[in-house]
Amino acid sequence: MGTVGITRWRRAASAASVLVLALLAAAGCTSTSDAPAEPTAPPSPATAVARVCDHTEAGPATAPAGAVTVDPAVVNDLAAKTKASPPNTTFWLGPGTHSLEADRYAQVVPKDGDSYLGAPGAVLDGHGTNQYAFGGGAGNVTLRYLTVQGFVAPQNEGVVNHDSADGWVIEHATIQRNSGAGLMAGAHQKVRASCLRGNGQYGMNAYKSGAPLGDLLVEDNEITGNDTDQWEKRQPGCGCTGGVKFWAVNGADVLGNWVHDNRGTGLWADTNNNDFRIEGNLLESNDGAALIYETSYNAVIRDNTIRRNNWVDGRRSADRGDTFPFATVYLSESGGEPRIKARTDTIEIDRNTLEDNWSGITLWENADRFCNSPANTSSGACTLLVQDTARCARPGIAAAPLYDDCRWKTQRVDVHDNRFTLDPSVVGCTSTCGRMAVLANYGTFPDWSPYKGEPVADAVTGKQQNRWHDNTYVGPWSFVAHDPSRTLDFEQWQGTPYQQDQGSTLKPGAGG
Repeated sequence: MGTVGITRWRRAASAASVLVLALLAAAGCTSTSDAPAEPTAPPSPATAVARVCDHTEAGPATAPAGAVTVDPAVVNDLAAKTKASPPNTTFWLGPGTHSLEADRYAQVVPKDGDSYLGAPGAVLDGHGTNQYAFGGGAGNVTLRYLTVQGFVAPQNEGVVNHDSADGWVIEHATIQRNSGAGLMAGAHQKVRASCLRGNGQYGMNAYKSGAPLGDLLVEDNEITGNDTDQWEKRQPGCGCTGGVKFWAVNGADVLGNWVHDNRGTGLWADTNNNDFRIEGNLLESNDGAALIYETSYNAVIRDNTIRRNNWVDGRRSADRGDTFPFATVYLSESGGEPRIKARTDTIEIDRNTLEDNWSGITLWENADRFCNSPANTSSGACTLLVQDTARCARPGIAAAPLYDDCRWKTQRVDVHDNRFTLDPSVVGCTSTCGRMAVLANYGTFPDWSPYKGEPVADAVTGKQQNRWHDNTYVGPWSFVAHDPSRTLDFEQWQGTPYQQDQGSTLKPGAGG
């Protein structure tokens, strides 16, 4: 798939550090069975948590009428009966551990409309031999009440829905302890009330080669402990880890999930994603950022509780002496774009609670990252406004409209009515944490770049409608504007020329 990295700056940050994790002992759970196609806003994670792992809803104890019974005592019974049955068949997997043939390519290949229901205790296990559990191009497949584990998909490939077929529904499932991604995504896919836990690379990789992927629902899931294979250490700067990675997804609702204790980023939307609604999630104790929205467009990030994230990666950066404001919510070359059809034409970040994270929100734009630049880590990709990378070359790129349209712009971001609290004694940090930022680097590369010098920093800071207002800060917060060298206090941040956070308040003492 060619998973991309985040920026040249981020690729520089790699070193060992102290792992500090904090687990939420939260009571209660949410469970969804036949949710409507148009999801309603989930309850706030302050009062409800998708505590799904080890609490998934049990499947039917007996085979439903008309279902084909699959016997765990018969090796490959599931794959063989799927092959022998017509489309739209329901399969009931009896209690016990189901196995495929001892061949790495052995897998279940559903037909259109097939459904797979697990009895209580039903497990499909790859035994460290099979690469894929469910593959093929069949649409509208349903998987419920089943545990899928022990598969060894290669890097950037997935175990369930390996070929990213469309219209799949995964509910009340546990997909755990697999290599690669536990789950891939196709268009119109719904993933609800499931446990995506302890997979080697991603809990889910939302990527489809050569075809659009849209109308994706990720709701009421627990997504935890993924990237057990530590790919960022094995391939520094690969940008290939996280609880969930989204690539070129046009339309996604990410609602009411508990995303915690992943070894890298919690949620990562990377390259030409658009029209995201990220609401009512609890994002906590991820080693890296809670959320990265990178080279993407148009999103609402609202009513999320975000706490104790980025302690590992933030401290690693500080220990290296890096002055970059390592963010918990990181927008990298991403913004609102009215010319790209979506439910919003901005990126709105509002009504979120951020508590004791390494830092706050950073809006970043890399002046060297644009279509056709060797510094573009999204290799071969261009913006949705241009698409044809070859157009972004001299002399046309130096003039309108290509000057603007050949680069992903951090613009039209509205940060308001959020609460940011920081207690350095909890986080274990000093002046390197607790920062809010809008900035760019000094453009230097390549030699034909029209963005050399400070024009991108000037634009992202004062000309691209990026605005903070009506927020509440508690703790020793500082602010960075224009470039990493300009650290401001609250009065300077609110004053000329930046004029940010009008209507906001800051109480310097730590606390809640």
